Amino acid sequence: MADLRQAGHGPLLEGEMGYPAATASATNLSSASLQRLLAWLSPAFPVGGYTYSHGLEWAIEDGTVANAADLEAWIGDIFRHGSGRSDAILFSHAWQAARTFDLKPLSDLIELGAALQPSKERHLEATAQGRAFLLAVSAAWPNERLTALIGGLPGHIPIIYPVAVAMAAACEDIPRDAALTAWLGAFAANLVSAGVRAIPIGQTDGQRILARLVPMIEAIARDASKAPLEDVGGVALRADIASMNHETQYTRLFRS
Repeated sequence: MADLRQAGHGPLLEGEMGYPAATASATNLSSASLQRLLAWLSPAFPVGGYTYSHGLEWAIEDGTVANAADLEAWIGDIFRHGSGRSDAILFSHAWQAARTFDLKPLSDLIELGAALQPSKERHLEATAQGRAFLLAVSAAWPNERLTALIGGLPGHIPIIYPVAVAMAAACEDIPRDAALTAWLGAFAANLVSAGVRAIPIGQTDGQRILARLVPMIEAIARDASKAPLEDVGGVALRADIASMNHETQYTRLFRS
């Protein structure tokens, strides 16, 4: 991200360059923080989320996901056993590292997040949205702390979307638990939207799925906030294979 950061790494100590560690607690959400989350994770925020299906389009093509119940089960497995859970853990640790301007652990998390993507298209999905998010948030919601943080990171490693949101949330003093829950909810909503369009199912069925996913999302966010980084990893293999097969589809609505 040459336009947002320069090469270099190492811990940025509290007070260095005039950017002290953020003061947000993990839980207390202000009205200003809520407005930022609503804006950043809205479908209107220009990250291009509507163009990605996370491999779901292939699962619909091969008949694995054929109705609302299938879609709910597919998304639930991704969240419990796949990228949803792993990305939540990465988000939590990235928020903490960004909050304290600890650049070495954050750089390692960024590298790990990119390396964990199981296919070319999933790598594009994660990193393109991360880049788009940081560009948009830096332009519309400028924050000197975030600019300094990005500038201290190695520029050759792409930042995946959940880590990018975690960094911005920490720099804006948005509590981790609220930001993580909101990001997971937005991820679920994007997958549901893809299913509504591609299966297709009705909008009301899509909202019913989201309502039923709320307790699971809350539990994953709660567990991820306490999980060690060693817990990253998953076994949602059909979703990973679907993302690999997606690029072979004859016709496609989505980029992944």
